[in-house]
Amino acid sequence: MARALDRKTALVTGANRGIGFEIARQLAARGIFLLAGVRSEAKAHAAKAAFGKLGLDIEPVVLDVADAKSIPNVLRDIEGRHGPIDIAVNNAAIMIDGPGGFSSTIRELTDDTFRRTWETNVFAPMAIIRTLLPGMIDRGYGRIVNVSSRAGQLSGMSAGFPAYRVSKSALNALTAIAAAEADAAKKDVKINACSPGWVRTDMGGPDAPRSPEQGAETAVWLATLPSSGPNGGFFEDKKVLSW
Repeated sequence: MARALDRKTALVTGANRGIGFEIARQLAARGIFLLAGVRSEAKAHAAKAAFGKLGLDIEPVVLDVADAKSIPNVLRDIEGRHGPIDIAVNNAAIMIDGPGGFSSTIRELTDDTFRRTWETNVFAPMAIIRTLLPGMIDRGYGRIVNVSSRAGQLSGMSAGFPAYRVSKSALNALTAIAAAEADAAKKDVKINACSPGWVRTDMGGPDAPRSPEQGAETAVWLATLPSSGPNGGFFEDKKVLSW
């Protein structure tokens, strides 16, 4: 399925469930051609059926964020089939060193848990940004949103979930660096990070106070910023957070 020439195209990773599904739904409802990034063909078929029930123009694409080395080639293939990606939302993430995971302290953390966390939470967004940012700058337009977390704030850092926390701090740093590069190009390209808050998802659990709709709102806002909007910031509920 190809987009109309006058439509923006967005890619949302981890779009088959939770916050990612809701970000994709809200962007597609705005008339944006949505590429829903999922990790397998089976998830793509399931996502196609779920989005189809909503009557939205959403095309699942297989993009395995656990295999960052494959991402540049996969993205080039996706753009070859669907046209340039104008908006990228790096939503997919894992937290495997929390409750029910493998560790909750540095003393218990294994190298495998740390590497797997970084592969998905840092290396994959880096590969996506590194691949898509040059084209966005060349075309003079782009929006990249990194879905981060208050858990990565250095200003309020505490114990627990070390792999997840460090990965989100790194994602915040990546956001600031990439935004500075985009700013230097003096084009309408904006890169920001957001915290969705504590949301009722598989990761957040059933007791979280926020709905996926609320968690997606700031990411959607950043993905559709006007040219006068911010660049290089960290936001929750459309308000600036400290790094």
